[in-house]
Amino acid sequence: MPSQVLFLGSKPIGYFCLEHLLQHQVVYDIELVGILTNNTNRMGQADLTALAAQYQVPVLNSLQELEGMTCDYLISVQYHQILKKRHLAIAKRQAINLHMAPLPEYRGCNQFTFALIDGKAEFGTTLHVMDEGIDSGDILAERRFAIPVDCFVDELYQLTLDASKALFADKIGTIFSGEAVPVPQASLLDQRTTSTHYRKEIAQAKKIDLNWAAEKIWRHVRATSMPGFEPPYAEINGTKLNITIER
Repeated sequence: MPSQVLFLGSKPIGYFCLEHLLQHQVVYDIELVGILTNNTNRMGQADLTALAAQYQVPVLNSLQELEGMTCDYLISVQYHQILKKRHLAIAKRQAINLHMAPLPEYRGCNQFTFALIDGKAEFGTTLHVMDEGIDSGDILAERRFAIPVDCFVDELYQLTLDASKALFADKIGTIFSGEAVPVPQASLLDQRTTSTHYRKEIAQAKKIDLNWAAEKIWRHVRATSMPGFEPPYAEINGTKLNITIER
């Protein structure tokens, strides 16, 4: 009998992963039994609800509907709400998350921004077991790559998106087959740093102090200049001045 999979996700990477699972149900010996998303066709993003309807997969309306359900695997890809213990418990085998950052280095939100602010030379993306912590569960698979010199945050996002698609397509089958060996993040702390970032931190990251060294200013500008969002800024004599870069 195929393993039952419940999918939670949004954004372009969520669409890619859901479509990959739907197209490989026979190969992976799985059955998509439901999806939960807030991502309909807006802002040019793909419509996960329409994709589910195409394959006749039920679309749930809220997290509350998970309670009382069971499945073999729960897979989360950029889902917008925090899952509690009672939600994770419905997965009889594993609850899995695709986190678009290297672990344990960058848990939480805005990971692209803080990697650039920190001057990191390497970034990555991770499939990991979900637990009650923030991106703290065992690592199941990962893909890492070098950050280009003078990389901007939107460029790092695109590199990570591409790496995340490749990771999911290459490795999700090994998780279903039981070949993926969980690696506790605690076992990596001697080799890697760890940090957790929150959504509210981005506002402070955009505020540039012109007394900083030029290199630090440049890192913050590259890390917070995301098309479609408020740019970084500096304050001079009480006046807020946006900082924009022509590329």
